[in-house]
Amino acid sequence: MDETTEKLAVLIDAENAQPLIIDGLLAEIAKYGTANVKRIYGDWTLPGLKGWKEVLLEHSIQPIQQFAYTKGKNATDSAMIIDGMDLLYTEKFDGFCIVSSDSDFTKLASRIRESGLRVYGFGEKKTPDPFVSACDKFIYTEVLRSKDDAEPIKRKSPNELKQDTKLVNLLRNAVEASADDSGWAHLAPVGGNIAKQSPEFDPRNYGYKRLRDLVTATRLFEIEDRPVGDGQSKAAYIRDKRKK
Repeated sequence: MDETTEKLAVLIDAENAQPLIIDGLLAEIAKYGTANVKRIYGDWTLPGLKGWKEVLLEHSIQPIQQFAYTKGKNATDSAMIIDGMDLLYTEKFDGFCIVSSDSDFTKLASRIRESGLRVYGFGEKKTPDPFVSACDKFIYTEVLRSKDDAEPIKRKSPNELKQDTKLVNLLRNAVEASADDSGWAHLAPVGGNIAKQSPEFDPRNYGYKRLRDLVTATRLFEIEDRPVGDGQSKAAYIRDKRKK
């Protein structure tokens, strides 16, 4: 299925996400499909959600009221999980976008994936690893804020990237898994392999817009543009410099 045609259900935990991300969030979701349902959950009688109230109408997001009946219990999470399961059972969607930094949604994400649907998670870098790993792809919301709302993520230098053992191993393993006998790998499958290994991987987390830009900055790989089809377009191939 073409991901750009996927029908998506977007569920936002208003008490665990910032309204400053809304423009970047919806633009990011549009890369994966169409948001057929957009719901946001919280106790709208609380002054802390005022910022969200101001953007809901503009973006056609349906607010769902959930009173905090018991102190210390998150009724909002429960309501969001129940609605998520109800929407799953309608069988009208191809995927879900869960916007929260709360680990309470780990089981929901796992259950949706068990049904063969994709799960896109969105949360801050403090999001617990189990929830991140339960998603097909996880986007840290720090990269979604507009430049006017927050300091841009500092671009890591080549030396800093080389010293990031986890990143280097991730890139090298993905290239090796996608490479031909000569060690060259088409960049697109490399990106797909990385996503399977690490749902939270995103070049923007390192200050780079594209995977190619990040790979180039590490200075650990050769990059070659090869003509495809009628020769009017080109595809990027990469090889670990150690394979020379």
